[in-house]
Formats: sequence, C-alpha cells, structure tokens
Amino acid sequence: QVQLVESGGGLVQAGGSLRLSCAASGRTFSSYAMGWFRQAPGKEREFVAAISWSGASTYYADSVKGRFTISRDSAKNTVYLQMNSLKPEDTAVYYCASTGETIVVHTNMYDYWGQGTQVTVSS
Repeated sequence: QVQLVESGGGLVQAGGSLRLSCAASGRTFSSYAMGWFRQAPGKEREFVAAISWSGASTYYADSVKGRFTISRDSAKNTVYLQMNSLKPEDTAVYYCASTGETIVVHTNMYDYWGQGTQVTVSS
C-alpha cells in the first residue's frame, strides 16, 4: 500500500521560510516523479513543483519560481519543498503526490496523494 505523509507546515511571517517533507512508502519510490500541489480555501488545487524520478529535472509554477526548490533523497524515500520569501498568497494546504516516470502538472495525472500539511503566511 502506497503511503505519502507530509510534514513541516506551520505559521510563518511574510518573507520567512519553511521546508516541507513528504515521506513515501509502499512503492519503488525512486522510479516515480513526484509533485507538490496546494489548495487555498475556495480555490482549486494547483500545481506548485515537480521533480523527475532521478532528481535531474524539476519544474515550477510561475508563481513560485525562484522562491521554492523541490528536491528528493531517494535513500530516505523523501521529497522536499524548500519555500523561501513566503507571501500571504502562499497560504494553503500543501500536498505531495506521486505520478509516473515523467514530470506532469495536471492533478489527474497523479495517482497517490498525501493528506496535506497547512502552511499559513501572515502579513
């Protein structure tokens, strides 16, 4: 059974940083691309960042490019999202998800999801 567990969310002031972690189990983690998504109240879930199975390729939403960094440690079966220069509009529940071998941005292309972790950025 595949399980993804996010952690690291919290309350931070604008301009601050957080690092989210997503621990994976039940799958050959290193064979799959991984993504981070977020969902703010009243809004649809949106793509944030993704990383290829090898970690060699990454892709970011324009809204977070230059501020967020996705990475993975296959030995620890964990993917990370380093978030810097946070803004109030980054406030959302953040989810990690697993997909196939290549990076994709559409939510319906991801087959396993974590339960989410809340990130709140105060102004």
